[in-house]
Amino acid sequence: MTKKITGKAAIAGAIGSAAIAAAMLYANKRKERKNQPQRPGPIPSGETPETD
Repeated sequence: MTKKITGKAAIAGAIGSAAIAAAMLYANKRKERKNQPQRPGPIPSGETPETD
């Protein structure tokens, strides 16, 4: 027979699971953002942009 978890233990387990899931999503998004190519900065004033 299995023992059902109720009350405070169930709430703590749910909060812990949600925190772990949120941390994993956050880390994954940071990792994906790091792998994207960087955008060039704005052109300094006084210089013409290089065009083809």
